[in-house]
Amino acid sequence: MAQQEHIVTSFEDDLQGLASQIAEMGGRAEEIVDRSITALLRGDIVVAHEVIEADKKVDALHRQIEDDAVILIARRQPMAQDLREAVAAIRIANDLERIGDLGKNIAKRAVAIQRDSFSQKLRVGVEHLAELGLRQVKNVLDAYAARDLDKARQVSLRDEEIDAVYTSLFRELLTYMMEDPRNISMCTHLLFCAKNIERIGDHATNIAETVFYLITGEQWDEPRQSSTQVEGIED
Repeated sequence: MAQQEHIVTSFEDDLQGLASQIAEMGGRAEEIVDRSITALLRGDIVVAHEVIEADKKVDALHRQIEDDAVILIARRQPMAQDLREAVAAIRIANDLERIGDLGKNIAKRAVAIQRDSFSQKLRVGVEHLAELGLRQVKNVLDAYAARDLDKARQVSLRDEEIDAVYTSLFRELLTYMMEDPRNISMCTHLLFCAKNIERIGDHATNIAETVFYLITGEQWDEPRQSSTQVEGIED
């Protein structure tokens, strides 16, 4: 009996370990995005390089979580909720790795732009879009930690707001490029940054759907709001 209790406790520790790693990875990915936006808006090349370097730790955590989850499944052969915990950890780690990469891409654009000035209106647009994206990441990580189904649903529903702001900013950037060809290089970099932020929102929505699966055991079957697709804007 004591041995069986020990096995159960050890298994629960393994699952808790995965959840803790996801929390750490999520915090680091969120920080990368936040600091990359700071580097972009302030023209801070030092911070941009620090962000690029910090992404390596997110990548390492991604690999560790995948390895630990696979080993857990192989050794413990979990069922039902326990199996979903392991599968969800793999899925969420994959989305967090992509969020970290997108933040790193923004930092690289900050280096390319350096201290080129851009209008206050564009600055406010980028900052607003970034705030929405970061809010989505924070809320979905909270939903995962608390196993909060309602909060996960709200993240999915709010993705449309990011799409709308992205579309508005995209049009504004195109206008600046048409008005003055000297703006083309800087605005192109900002277009890629905006697209990266919009994609961060998409990955937050992916995580929300995984949280839904983790809690209910069912796949998300509600149609997503149509997201704006702009050909050629990928990073």
